[in-house]
Amino acid sequence: MTPPRQRAFRAACETICCCVAFFLVTAGCGAAAKPQQGGKVIRLVRNPDAAPEFKLAGLDGKAISLADVRGKVVLLNFWATWCGPCRAEIPDLIELQEKYKGQLQIIGLTVDDDDAGVIQQVVARTGINYPVAMASAEVRIKYGGIAALPTSFVLDAQGRVVQKHEGLRDPALYETEIRALLGLPIDARVETFEDTGQIFLAHADRAGELPGVDLSKLTPQQRQAALHGFNAEGCTCGCEFTLAQCRIYDRNCPVSKARTEKIIAEVSGTAPPSEAPEKAPVSPQGHPE
Repeated sequence: MTPPRQRAFRAACETICCCVAFFLVTAGCGAAAKPQQGGKVIRLVRNPDAAPEFKLAGLDGKAISLADVRGKVVLLNFWATWCGPCRAEIPDLIELQEKYKGQLQIIGLTVDDDDAGVIQQVVARTGINYPVAMASAEVRIKYGGIAALPTSFVLDAQGRVVQKHEGLRDPALYETEIRALLGLPIDARVETFEDTGQIFLAHADRAGELPGVDLSKLTPQQRQAALHGFNAEGCTCGCEFTLAQCRIYDRNCPVSKARTEKIIAEVSGTAPPSEAPEKAPVSPQGHPE
């Protein structure tokens, strides 16, 4: 990532961190743990995918990989030293690691622009008791680009991703999910859901709804045609995602929003077909080649 793009990413994440944190504080723990009929509910992915493997050098010089912690529940936490909500949740993560040591492994992956020495000072000052490494660009891409900070992936003991959380979360939510995966008693009901791009963007083709896309006026056949178009065409904003993936990754993208609206108009017959932009061929992983 070039310096200008790093600065842009940092500025965007700082804004998203503040907005997401404000929303979660004012609205509670969010959809992942909303109360239902007076009881707590946690939601975990049905038929989860294996977490993308990686091997990184920790700040302490030791290698960090998911293969080495197989058999434990894992909380993979993407964060940055300059992210206020990220720093705010560190004490809670420290407490969780201490409470469930031997059964839980938290791994911190920083997206900082600073060198390792600066990050090591933060780790030492905050007393982080779990391994921390600097996330490479390759690892970030494997996990969907990391559009907001903090972003945490919850993995079961088989190394499968069962939930993803963006922004500052109530630590009680993390603990409930961890206990559920460990087979320990919890004061909540577990529901499952299909990943339609919320966890991995590659599954955006399963989605029947997309952020900022109004399909309510389409017939079932038109809806199917529109969704096919969203998944077959690459977005030209530079994200290297399909239109569907871009809407999930960045709902504020004006390019994917405008193009999906045109596709809806074309399939519904409310506007004459316009010349579509040159389509980028899409790879099986969902990235234009």
